[in-house]
Parts: sequence; structure tokens; C-alpha cells
Amino acid sequence: MRVRSAVLAASLVAAMGMSSLALASPPSWSNAARDHSRSYNDGYDYAPVVHVEPIMRRVRIDTPRRECWDETRYTESRPHISDPEVGGRTLLGGIIGGVIGHQIGSGRGRDAATIAGSMIGAGVGYDSASRRDSSVEERTVQRCDVRYDSDVEERIDGYRVTYEYNGREYTTHLPYDPGERIRVRVAVAPAE
Repeated sequence: MRVRSAVLAASLVAAMGMSSLALASPPSWSNAARDHSRSYNDGYDYAPVVHVEPIMRRVRIDTPRRECWDETRYTESRPHISDPEVGGRTLLGGIIGGVIGHQIGSGRGRDAATIAGSMIGAGVGYDSASRRDSSVEERTVQRCDVRYDSDVEERIDGYRVTYEYNGREYTTHLPYDPGERIRVRVAVAPAE
């Protein structure tokens, strides 16, 4: 029983191999079977390449680079009006300014001069107190900027190809390296 199934399996494998071989080769009546023997009468032929020279082009490339550094900044901090000493000096300056403004004005202008004097006096009092108690704070701040490094690169822009056909040399430009041979169009014209 085992021998019989082994023979059956071997014959099945052989049959599959022969059928795949038959399917892989083109039939004798197709054009593909005759392509190997025919000459290039479709207007194209192949010519051997004699020389290939790359055409170089210089390209400028800018590469971004982030650069950071530390800066020292100075900020002046003044005390707030809610500070008792600043508030007291502001109030005292307003009172003194109001008294002086009241002395300058007369009639209805006296009220306006009093208000203006008290406002100016309060400003002078606040400024005097805040300058006296102000402090300069030094802190380091990091700053960054994008700088560009420029470089020049050479890149291949195409190929100058020299090939030979019927004893004559021809030169053409191609965007690729064709290798050992190049496909050329052959034109036949009657002699005049």
C-alpha cells in the first residue's frame, strides 16, 4: 500500500512538472517563439557604448541649525502701593500737593488747583517712595535663533554617452547610465 501511494505521488509530481514546462514555453505559432531568430527590422537596433561621462552640477544646500545662548537681563522691581511705607508717602504727597494747589487757585479755579495739586503730590510721593525701596533683579534668560550652514555639493545631472554604430561615433545626453549598449532608432531612406 505504501509503495503504491509513493509511485502515485511521484507520477503526480512528474505530470505537474511537465504541464508547467509546457505552459511556460510559447506555442510554436506565436511571435515570441520567432523573436530570437529575427533581425531588428522594427526600426530599432542596439549599439555598443564606447564612453560614458557623468555631467556634474554644483548645488548649494542650506542646513538649518538651532543656536542658543544665555543673556543676562536686569529688571527693576518697585514696591506696590499696598506697601505701608509707599502708601503713606503717596498719601502725604497728595495732602501736601492739595494744600499747595489750594494756595495757588482763586474762586472756582481753587477747587481744580487743589485736585491737580493733590494728584501731582501723590505721584511725586509714590515715585519717591518706590525709588527708595526699588531693587534691581538680575536673571539669566536663554535665547535661541535659527542659523543656516551653507555647503556646496556636486550632483549628477545626466550622462554624456558616446556610442558606435556602423563604424561611426555618436554622442547624446541621457538622464541615466545606459550600460554596455544603447537602443538606437535606425532610419532607412532611399539614395538620391
